[in-house]
Amino acid sequence: MLDAFGGIDLLVNNAGIPKRRHVTALDIDTVTAVMHVNYLSPMRLTLDLLPQMLARGSGTIVNISSIAAKLSAPGEAAYDASKAALTAFSEAMAVDLWETGIKVMVVYPGVIDTDLFTMPDNDVPDLPIQAEPVSVAVDAILAGLDAGAAQVYVPEWFHGIAASKEKDVGAFLEGTATYMRDQKQKQSQKT
Repeated sequence: MLDAFGGIDLLVNNAGIPKRRHVTALDIDTVTAVMHVNYLSPMRLTLDLLPQMLARGSGTIVNISSIAAKLSAPGEAAYDASKAALTAFSEAMAVDLWETGIKVMVVYPGVIDTDLFTMPDNDVPDLPIQAEPVSVAVDAILAGLDAGAAQVYVPEWFHGIAASKEKDVGAFLEGTATYMRDQKQKQSQKT
């Protein structure tokens, strides 16, 4: 197949399962399963295709991470960690491949209207924002490819939130914990 089309020009790794649940309800088998799908599967495919990209001296690898890799979404520790691993690998790979003609782009989608938020065997997410249509993500990825971007946030304003978190991680975590507590109290008052 590779010979028929002259090789791979663009690899998009878009694997993802959430296994959304509180960290106290996680077990090692669940964490391992999430890591296998979200991190190890994209890495296996990348490492399998990388030699032919290197031989051609060109190609682009797009790894769909998640804003959760940067903002650590509550109730999604396994997912967050798998996407953070994908991000770290991608950044290291970009440096290793810097002068080879192969580009690496990491995409940090926020809440995109996909089945990821309605998959069975997951806690119902507490989404404080509206889901963006898939077309918003596609447009952002295509624009990032055209610009030769190393990273793309979808929507772009998430980049500012991730940057502000880095200024004071403790305050960010405290604010998130407070928000989650307040949401839980509101839910209990409704029932």
